[in-house]
Amino acid sequence: MPIHEYRCKKCGANVEALQKAKDKPLEKCPKCGGPLLKLISSPAIQFKGTGWYITDYGKKNSPSPEAKAAAKPEPAKEKKGGPKPSPSSSQD
Repeated sequence: MPIHEYRCKKCGANVEALQKAKDKPLEKCPKCGGPLLKLISSPAIQFKGTGWYITDYGKKNSPSPEAKAAAKPEPAKEKKGGPKPSPSSSQD
């Protein structure tokens, strides 16, 4: 059942009511008895089942991003002291 929102024209209170679509809208504020104005708001939708998540659309055999990151080889580290001079270089 959807939640319908109302605002009191007299006191400004917001009222939420769990109602069927067939039910008559509320007319009186439960706090002050003033007239209510029905508000239009975006519904809260919850999708259930498979196919609604990004992970459901990927290839079933492809590894997860975490597995890919763990499988990456570490870059080669350079030795301290810099490159060694080649033996073929001559000193004059």
